[in-house]
This record gives sequence, C-alpha cells and structure tokens, in this order.
Amino acid sequence: MEIEHINEDTIRVKIENTDLEERGITFLDLLGNQKQIENFFYSILEEVDIDEEFQESDAVTFQVMPNNNGLELFISKGAQYREDMEDDLEDDSIMDPVKMLNESLSQNKKEDGVEEYMNAQDTKTMEAVFVFHNFEQMIMMAQEYYLESGLSNLYKFKDQYYLHIVFFIEEMTLKTTDEEIAHALEFGERSRISADVLDEYADKIMDTNALELVRHYFK
Repeated sequence: MEIEHINEDTIRVKIENTDLEERGITFLDLLGNQKQIENFFYSILEEVDIDEEFQESDAVTFQVMPNNNGLELFISKGAQYREDMEDDLEDDSIMDPVKMLNESLSQNKKEDGVEEYMNAQDTKTMEAVFVFHNFEQMIMMAQEYYLESGLSNLYKFKDQYYLHIVFFIEEMTLKTTDEEIAHALEFGERSRISADVLDEYADKIMDTNALELVRHYFK
C-alpha cells in the first residue's frame, strides 16, 4: 500500500489487490456491502492518518478510483472541499464505489451511442435473464462469454446472482440470439424472474456493462 500526501487536505492511498486480501476484502465487497465499504475506508484512514489530522475533521470525503491492480483511495478533509465535490457529483456518488465504477466503465458505452440506440423507436432488442447460484459462475461466464452487441446488468437477489442481457438484434452478425442464449446456458440457468421484478426488488450491483466489469476486475 502506497501513501502520498497531495496537499494538506488530501491523501492518496494506492491499494493493491493483495492489500485487499490481507484485510479480508474482495472487490465484490466493494460492489455490494456499503457498510463494510465505509468501515474499510475508515480503517485505512486510521492507518495512514498518523497525526489524526483527518480523523479530527468534521468533514471527510472518500473517493475511490479503480485500476488494474486494485484501487486508489483519495481521502480529503475540510468543508470547502466537500462543497466543491458536491458541485461536481451527486450526493449519493461521493461515497458510492459502485456508481463510480459503473460510470467509468459506462463512458465507452455512452460514446458509442448506446443510450441513443436504446431510445430509438425502431430498435429491435431481445432480453434474457440468467441466474447463477454463486458469483464464481458469473466470473466463469464473463471470462469466456463475449457479448457481440448489447448490454448486461447484474443483480443480487436472495443470495443468487441474476444477469439481465439485452441483445441488439440488428447489430448482431456473428451469432443469432438463440446461439448467444445457448452459450450463456453453459454457465447459468434461464431465470423465471423478469428484469422488471429484479429492478423493483433486487439489488443492482452492476449496470450496463456487467460482463465487461466482471471480466476486468475478476481475472
């Protein structure tokens, strides 16, 4: 773990995957357990803030940025910094690693015009939901399954994981949707729970780029 004091109000902490393992934290924990995330961040703060200058501050802000080897945690103190952050970010994203991770990986989708494509009236799509009994099954699928054209959302519901895939039919040239579904069934099962039900009752832990996100961070 590397520590850098950017200025008197901000500390940057580089945390590698091995550091996470030593502390009993997995990258999946960062995507699902908000309380555990906060406890982890404050434990890092106690470890790096030797003079307790940040711990005694009334306003401490955490920002997490992922990278290939783990993550970078920016710890800042001071009310003015918090006000500046709130000008740039929505309130719920300041301490929300899930939102930050998804936003960073969703940028390519936005640049490729996915949102405009989905909103077009004549867009032809097909949806399918798959259920996995454990996250390892999802990892295996992400490592071997490459979605030709579409988006994928990952949910957690009653200790199981659900992958919702939207196929962009007109953009698919290498495989049919039936072939894509058959391939997905090598890793999971077809779910009877619809995406609408998952949206209402399940926890969405990855949005739009679930397959890419899992493939990137769980190698």
